[in-house]
This record gives sequence, structure tokens and C-alpha cells, in this order.
Amino acid sequence: MNAVNLPPLSLYIHVPWCVKKCPYCDFNSHTFDELPEAKYLEQLKQDFIGQTQFIQKRELKSIFFGGGTPSLMSAEFFIKLIKFLKENIVFSSDIEITLEANPGTFEADKFAGFHESGINRLSLGVQSFQDSFLNTLGRIHSADDAIAAIEQAKKIGFDNFNIDLMFGLPKQKIKDALFDLKQAVQLNPTHLSWYQLTIEQNTHFYKHPPKLPKDDLIFDMQQQGQQYIADSGFNQYEISAYSKTKLESQHNLNYWSFGDYIGIGAGAHGKVTVNHEIIRTRRTRQPNNYIEQPLQLLSEPVVKEDLLFEGLMNGFRLKQGINWSVLEQYAFQDITQVKKRLKAFEQKGLILSDDKRVWLSEKGYLFLDDILGELV
Repeated sequence: MNAVNLPPLSLYIHVPWCVKKCPYCDFNSHTFDELPEAKYLEQLKQDFIGQTQFIQKRELKSIFFGGGTPSLMSAEFFIKLIKFLKENIVFSSDIEITLEANPGTFEADKFAGFHESGINRLSLGVQSFQDSFLNTLGRIHSADDAIAAIEQAKKIGFDNFNIDLMFGLPKQKIKDALFDLKQAVQLNPTHLSWYQLTIEQNTHFYKHPPKLPKDDLIFDMQQQGQQYIADSGFNQYEISAYSKTKLESQHNLNYWSFGDYIGIGAGAHGKVTVNHEIIRTRRTRQPNNYIEQPLQLLSEPVVKEDLLFEGLMNGFRLKQGINWSVLEQYAFQDITQVKKRLKAFEQKGLILSDDKRVWLSEKGYLFLDDILGELV
């Protein structure tokens, strides 16, 4: 395959430590006594060098520091790492570099250093602007902390930032969800992530389930919240993502558009195109093993039968859907049969299509899991 036919390339960097494990969190995150920052930085460098064969002459479209809580690390950590990356891969002229940050780990001086390092987008894990719900979610920050962190980040120069919020929380009412959205909008973010609390396995909430609002109330909450977000000038471009015009998360768009991404760090996953195959990669989850043991990249090809499903699963998350040409090109197979299978959903009004692309209808969004289940 020629480089011109390869999808865009992103980089995901996982920082696996948190001050405290939240009861709803099933991500690869760990508490710590002391951050092994210097050792982790060196291992990340070696991890990236070990995967440079996946670059294949491409520029880097985006970088996303996720976790865990990446903002626990010092500004110097990011300055050194981004400098190293620039020396080993070409950055696109408009590269998006996002850092996940929690208000509870906010320090003004540190945020200034983040900005200096080249990070140009923040994703702030607020979850709620009401202390009672923050306590329920086990968060270490207060509503005032969140507001102060956001205002300070704006003063420093971060003019592109996301606010993460949850709805469907224990004892939450529609007015509570709308209060959080209204407070977020007043802070003038460029992007909102607003998603329903779900109970995942291997979490405290799974072992000790909280009483959540009834489904009908959650549905009404979602409908009214989405209307308020739209009225506030945000465009919904993905199931739980809303942005101001032309300020969508480029990193996440690349995920959902069947793009490639290299993953480095403890527990990081990647998806790369190699010789007409899609390869999934992953690293060991335990931070100590990642740091202390020789790096071992676990990888396996995605079987062709799953490629179309994965492309549609990601593409259907987007309001614009996925282009037929993208699906065919990166799944390495003819899509005539899948088009025929999708016709049944089109007749039910669940999906829409034209000569260029396929996407979910508003009704289809409500039945996404059912649609995907029948496509397996």
C-alpha cells in the first residue's frame, strides 16, 4: 500500500496514575505513593521509537494525553516529551495536542508550563458543578475548584478546551443536569462532552450499585439537555460530543473515522494499517511492569470479517456517518453485501444513506446497540 492511501495518523499517550480511583472508573488508572516521572518519560520515549515503523512517512495529526490523570505530571515532563516527539516525527502544521486535566490537580504555574510545551487543547474532567454530585462520584475537586481552574486556564491562553460532564447520576433531576450545562456554557468552552453515567464491570459502583434515575427520566434529561446545548450554539457531531463550529476534537474524529493511532504508555492501545491489514497493539497495563520490564508490544491483526463492523461501529457514532469510500478503502474489501444488509435498517428509518456516505437517523441513534448487534 502506498503512503498516500494510508489513513491519517494520531498518537495516544497514557498516563496511568490518579490521586484516587473514582467509583465509576474502569480505565487503566492506579493510585501512587510517588510518581516515577523520570523513569516513565524514558520508557515512553523507547516505546515510541519501538513503533516508528508504523509512521510510514505520515505526519502526526493529533496527540492525546489520557489517563488516569495526565495533569499530575510536571510541565517539564510534557516539555521534554513533546520536544522528543518533534525530533522523531513530523507534526502537521495544525496539530491538535490535548491534555486531560482534573481541577483537583490544577496549579496555575503548571498549566502555564503545559501551554508552553505546545499543548493547545485541554479536556477538563469536571463531571458536575454541584458538590453533592461530585461527592457521590468520588471526585477530589469542588465546583468552585472547577470554575477557578477553567478561568485560570483561559487567562493563561487556552482558548480551545472541552468540559466533561455526566448525567443520569444518582438522585439527579432534570433541573440538576440543566444547571451543570448552564454553568458550563457560561464558561464559554469550545467543546462539551456530555454523557450518561454507565455502570461498568470492575468498578466500585458495579460491586455496590447506586440507585440511578429511571430510564424515562434519563431519556427526558437527555432530550432537554441536548436541546439546551443546541440552543447555546453547539453542534452535536458525535453521540456525546458537541462543539462550536469547526472546533470538533480532531483526535477523536480520527478514531471514529477509521484513522490510525499509535498508543504508548502502560495499557495503551493502538490501531495501525500495515500491508493491507489492520493491526491492534497494546502494552502491559501495570505501570511498574511497563517501567521495569523490557517493553513488549502485543499485537494481532483484525480479521477481515470484523473490519467492516468496526468501521461502521465507529462511523455510526458520528452524526455525519462514514463515507462508503473510506469504509471500502480501509477495510480492504468490497462493501456491496454490507450495503444490502443495511437496506433493512434504512427501510425501518434507522439509517440514511446516499451515494457518498451512510449515517444514523435521529431514531437510529436510540437503537445503535441493536443495529450493531444485528450486523455482527
